Amino acid sequence: MPALMAPLNLKKPKKETNMSTVSEKQKEFLFPCIANYYEKPLVLTKAKGCTVTDENNQEYLDFFGGILTISLDHCNEEINRAVYEQMNTLGHTSTLYQSEGQVSLAERLSNIAPGDLKKSFFTSSGTEANETAVVLAKVFTKRSEIIVLRHSYAGRSHLALNTAGNAPYRIMDSSIAGIKHAHAPYCYRCPFNKSFPSCDLQCANDLEELIQTETSGHIAAFMAEPILGVGGFIVPPDEYFQVAVGIARNYGGVFICDEVQTGFGRTGKWFGIEHSGVNPEIMTMAKGIANGFSVGATIAKKEVADSLLKPSISTFGGSPITMAAANKTIDIMIEKNIPEIATKKGAIMKSYLEAMHEKFQEVGEVRGRGLMWGLELVKDRKSKTPDQKLVLKVLEEGKKLGILLGKGGLYQNCLRLAPPMLISEVDLKHGCELLEKAFTNALKA
Repeated sequence: MPALMAPLNLKKPKKETNMSTVSEKQKEFLFPCIANYYEKPLVLTKAKGCTVTDENNQEYLDFFGGILTISLDHCNEEINRAVYEQMNTLGHTSTLYQSEGQVSLAERLSNIAPGDLKKSFFTSSGTEANETAVVLAKVFTKRSEIIVLRHSYAGRSHLALNTAGNAPYRIMDSSIAGIKHAHAPYCYRCPFNKSFPSCDLQCANDLEELIQTETSGHIAAFMAEPILGVGGFIVPPDEYFQVAVGIARNYGGVFICDEVQTGFGRTGKWFGIEHSGVNPEIMTMAKGIANGFSVGATIAKKEVADSLLKPSISTFGGSPITMAAANKTIDIMIEKNIPEIATKKGAIMKSYLEAMHEKFQEVGEVRGRGLMWGLELVKDRKSKTPDQKLVLKVLEEGKKLGILLGKGGLYQNCLRLAPPMLISEVDLKHGCELLEKAFTNALKA
């Protein structure tokens, strides 16, 4: 009888939530590129509703929703129950096998998506969804060149980083050919020094010369976000997409609409592009689709989706567990009419933010829709010099007061606000009051 092997002498990690210990271990065991907010990063231990709690039991009102990912509220009991039931029934299959949850979600998305979007492919993130969309566009059109926007962000894969119009996130030189960056519809910092509407949408019309001079004249796609998220919640004029997409289609391209941040009621409509009246051939989704569970989705018109014939799989795409979360999330959104809630509560938020614009000269612009708002901070309104330091101060003062805020923009001078959409009006108003107080304190700091 063979001798039994001695058990491995494995050291069990101690369960510690001391902030300094966690920070030390993060430096030792995680990539340094994983950036954290705040001079002393928070260690969050639990959350419920619109409140998160740190290791010292300090509560914070979440006004950024895990980067627009907690679409409803934290630890939603209905979603948790659906996930728990699914975990006890069927946990993992991969896309090699069919499952009811995946088909059900695909049907739901077809019913609520704009235009004739019909067939879906599920992955685990917005990055993968955008990768899938670009591949699909190239296969369908049999072309390879794509147009993207400056100030945009599509994820952290090799392709996505090459499409990024935001240098701080481009960790390597451009190395994928056929990607052209058009001027963003950034009215506050118009690249043509004009004002809307007298500008005649020059940023959109410029796509034609870009295609004529920097491509073969035959493109695969134009890919853009309805509101540029990482770019600082830049909101294009509604007419922008009518012109830009029209030009792209004239040169053979399809429109890929990146709804990773704007989707699922966040802007007051199911999808942000609906404000423009333009229907995409391909649309991508993630973040709020499953209220914090990892789901990416690419949906396309039937004739576009049907061009992708070679076998493809997604190991975690279509997972029964994440599909259960997404299906229940959308059930709740439909039941509660989340787009209408975002519109009504967004109007409340807008009134507070516009009052701040009137009160503080350092608020250069307030922009947004629904429950997705940005404040661009400047040293003075005449020069529009970005004030990154003030943003950091506001975040730190907000933390002291018990509110978590987001930031972004090419110059990192924009506050980004996107609370969970089931936030109560009381908490919403309280959060706006805390924001103003944090701003006042930051100016004194």
